[in-house]
Amino acid sequence: MTEIKIQTNQRRYSVFAERGLLARLPVMAAPGEKALIVTDSNVAPLYCDNAARALTGAGFSVSRLVIESGEKSKNLTVFGEILETLAERNFSRTDKIFALGGGVVGDLAGFAASSYMRGIEFYQIPTTLLAMVDSSVGGKTGVNLAHGKNLAGTFWQPSGVFLDADTLKTLSALQIKNGIAEMLKTGVIRDAALFERLAGSETPALADILRCIEIKAEIVAQDERESGVRKLLNFGHTVGHAIEKLSDYAVPHGFAVAAGMAVAVAAGERRGISDDCLAPLLAALSLHGLPVGTDYGAAELAQAVLSDKKLSGGKIDLILPTRIGSAEVVPLDVSEIEAFIAVGLEALRV
Repeated sequence: MTEIKIQTNQRRYSVFAERGLLARLPVMAAPGEKALIVTDSNVAPLYCDNAARALTGAGFSVSRLVIESGEKSKNLTVFGEILETLAERNFSRTDKIFALGGGVVGDLAGFAASSYMRGIEFYQIPTTLLAMVDSSVGGKTGVNLAHGKNLAGTFWQPSGVFLDADTLKTLSALQIKNGIAEMLKTGVIRDAALFERLAGSETPALADILRCIEIKAEIVAQDERESGVRKLLNFGHTVGHAIEKLSDYAVPHGFAVAAGMAVAVAAGERRGISDDCLAPLLAALSLHGLPVGTDYGAAELAQAVLSDKKLSGGKIDLILPTRIGSAEVVPLDVSEIEAFIAVGLEALRV
């Protein structure tokens, strides 16, 4: 079993990774503690029984809550349903939530855990590549509002993350591509060798999945609440979140981030910030069947960006690579965002 340790101010926890781990979750629990498994309608038939048996064997009294799969479930109504379920079943501060699924499930369950009785423990059991390399680690929780993505939420670190690579076998090609987009992002901002491996292979290796987790763990340990270096993890997300919003979340997260990375790097090269990044990025995105641009225009993308939570003091922090493997935070005045996006879109059309 691989263990990656994560130290934050809020708590210390580990990511455990091993094939077949789901059937024997390494949870220490006192008899009589309650556990709520939050999962979705796609994951429940595949893995919920195994997880419930493992938790029962660890001494938990297990309940389940199945939500509809998809980004549209990441809202205040479903968040409230989780809280009401916890209250109805008399959960206390010593009881626990287990998020079994992808990023939507993890964000909702974590937000509920941070709010119920002002905070109870929760564990992440990611079953998608995207959740494994991104959302299950770092403690960001939340829901979407009508005005934008992840506008309500908390920083609430999990008490543990259990990664069973066997769950990747049941993912569709689209879901794998979703995760690869975030893996490429990680390579661009932090690890050129990782990027090169991903750019040269259509199938991500388990070692590269674990490397992405290690990088995120290192960054989160330095900057738990995204006041500095953790902002680098938002590479591609400024325009990416705008694309998701404009599409009413019909464009999957990884695909939107891929397009967002392409636009940002194209503009960054035109402005002399990114050095020889665009061609290798576009080649890697194309290899994995990810978009290398978007049909949305600069004006509508800028309007969606300006409703984003990352605005501060009339500026927005853009993440731009200086070269493959290194990136920096570039503050941009909100009045310049449309022109910046327009430059990127134009460069991609050339």
